[in-house]
Amino acid sequence: MTGVHLLGPAEIRELAGELDVVPTKKLGQNFVHDPNTVRRIVGEAKLSADDIVVEVGPGLGSLTLGLVEQAQRVVALEIDSRLAGRLTQTVGERAPQETADRLTVINTDALKVVRADLDVEPTALVANLPYNVSVPVLLHLLEEFPSISSVLVMVQNEVADRLAAKPGSKIYGVPSVKASFYGLVSFAGLIGKNVFWPAPNIESGLVRIEAFRPYPAELREVVFPLIDAAFAQRRKTLRSTLAGVYGSPAAAEEALRAAEIDPGLRGEKLSVDDFVRLGRARVS
Repeated sequence: MTGVHLLGPAEIRELAGELDVVPTKKLGQNFVHDPNTVRRIVGEAKLSADDIVVEVGPGLGSLTLGLVEQAQRVVALEIDSRLAGRLTQTVGERAPQETADRLTVINTDALKVVRADLDVEPTALVANLPYNVSVPVLLHLLEEFPSISSVLVMVQNEVADRLAAKPGSKIYGVPSVKASFYGLVSFAGLIGKNVFWPAPNIESGLVRIEAFRPYPAELREVVFPLIDAAFAQRRKTLRSTLAGVYGSPAAAEEALRAAEIDPGLRGEKLSVDDFVRLGRARVS
């Protein structure tokens, strides 16, 4: 990445010391200190010079520095005011002026950010998501910013596996189906523990979503409650789990049969297409 000087372990610790920042589990903070990992993530994101990237939890700026070189604009959402206040300076010190100018930092909670908070429409989400809120943040941003068509996020490897799981597997569940509502979800690689400071107890995984949004956004309000209900009691059949949504087991069975879904199946057997078909029937 010519012109941009990425952060290494020494620089990360120096910045943290300057800001009196001790990474906390509460905020899900684990800072990437390996430049090669940053290069790998940016490469996997497949950004173009026209992309407007939203980054969540930029921390000390490791990934941010890689993103500003590749994208037209980077909007970094940082909840920690100390980190948010230092990020522009860090990028200004380590990137050419015209590159550093591509960055906008917003001191905010990504779970509460709304479209009006940004003066641009992001086309990509690339982030090392805070592990404790990774799935809620991912789903919130996909809902709030329909302009996002490309996602590459780093999460706990267990969460990555769940997001990318397919119908019928034991780990297929609510995150798998809801993420698939927005597009094609796939596992994009494993990230080891030692590229972080502090090193987490578990490995991380990259998840890619090609967010081509195959379903109308308004269906989400109908489909997502069906998904939640179907997995609330995994061992029960859809006839039972959806009884609360439809008013009775008999009404649930009737709706399932009308959507050509076996009422005796469990939620883990249904694809997002099945849930959408069931949802469409409720609004038709």
